[in-house]
Amino acid sequence: MRQGILDHLASRPDLDLKGIQVEIASVAIRENEADAVVSFRPRRGQGEAFQMRYTLERKGGRWVVKSKGQAGGMPHGAGMGLPPGHPDIGGTRPGEKAAPTR
Repeated sequence: MRQGILDHLASRPDLDLKGIQVEIASVAIRENEADAVVSFRPRRGQGEAFQMRYTLERKGGRWVVKSKGQAGGMPHGAGMGLPPGHPDIGGTRPGEKAAPTR
């Protein structure tokens, strides 16, 4: 099951798995389908861990990711705001005025 999740993550060009520690936090298996909660945290430095929920299905003796969602039920990144103090899309921090554009 872990390999199926790692294969899925490796197929994403926007992820560098060398910098992420991946752990399976829990698994519930139902015949040929399973739900896994996976924890991610940076390998180096400080950083918050987060969890994703994956549904996998057994295909030919191996587990393959069928769908994914935030551990709370939201899909990858949906509903997640920027970290506290992070400049917004316009380049200002909360409470600051944006610089005039030319």
